Amino acid sequence: MDIALSLLVLTVTALVLGAVALLRRGGYRKQALLMLGLAAVMIANIVIWTLPTPAGQSLSGVVGQAPK
Repeated sequence: MDIALSLLVLTVTALVLGAVALLRRGGYRKQALLMLGLAAVMIANIVIWTLPTPAGQSLSGVVGQAPK
């Protein structure tokens, strides 16, 4: 699970940097905004998986403790 969250963070970083580059270049505004939208959805998923509940556990922590 840690690898998946790490890849999500790296992907969000690449999407944001790519969108900024496209916006500065001009002509690709729609694609850049779609990239930023996808990055926002991925950030929401990261927050959902890592935000602790009132009990102090997160979804990623519960998955890591599941029996194999």
